[in-house]
Amino acid sequence: MSSFLCNSSVGKKLVMSISGCALVLFILFHMAMNMTALFSPEAYNAICGFLGANWYALVGTAGLAALVVLHFAYALILTVNNYRARGSQRYAVTVQEKGVSWASKNMLVLGFIVLGGLGLHLFNFWAKMQLVELTGAHTNSLGLAPTDGAALIAYTFSQWYYVALYLVWFAALWFHLTHGVWSMFQTVGWANDTWYPRLKCISNLVATVIFLGFAAVAVFYFIRSLCPCCAGNC
Repeated sequence: MSSFLCNSSVGKKLVMSISGCALVLFILFHMAMNMTALFSPEAYNAICGFLGANWYALVGTAGLAALVVLHFAYALILTVNNYRARGSQRYAVTVQEKGVSWASKNMLVLGFIVLGGLGLHLFNFWAKMQLVELTGAHTNSLGLAPTDGAALIAYTFSQWYYVALYLVWFAALWFHLTHGVWSMFQTVGWANDTWYPRLKCISNLVATVIFLGFAAVAVFYFIRSLCPCCAGNC
């Protein structure tokens, strides 16, 4: 079994599909959690407190890190193998569709952008929240409590350059998911002539919901920072 997953092309794609599916589910959860800050900062902070430096949160964080490393490592391996076998053609797709041609041919580039955005996100949030709790400090470098996620969101997205960088990240994630979500179903044999249009629709819907959910938080808090009355400071 391990030989199949490590050595065969189908096995590697299966690992990519399983790890990708788990990551998409987490992204959906994270998006829903972030949107809580739009309606109730207190509720968002309560979630942050629940998912702080507790053992289950730390296990989840370690598991997510392992999934990201596994997903990206297998993406690199598959890309190298595809280059060797087919020259510059990066991904073998059994069903071609014009709307996904650009994303399917640039998945690795999009992956690097997504990975860079993840690094930025870890710097802005994880390092100022869970990591601070692990060190035993009561405040982060901004003077905020590590469980005050709403205040951290408000500060981060009051900076226009962070908003711009995050929107680029979300856009790259959108393109990555429009191809990646249906591709993982294709790997298990669901992308036939009947299911392909349906899976494409589902992929676009999932990617769009994720993009709009994350972008709404960034844009909302940026607009609020420009308007004191919106923040209730009039």
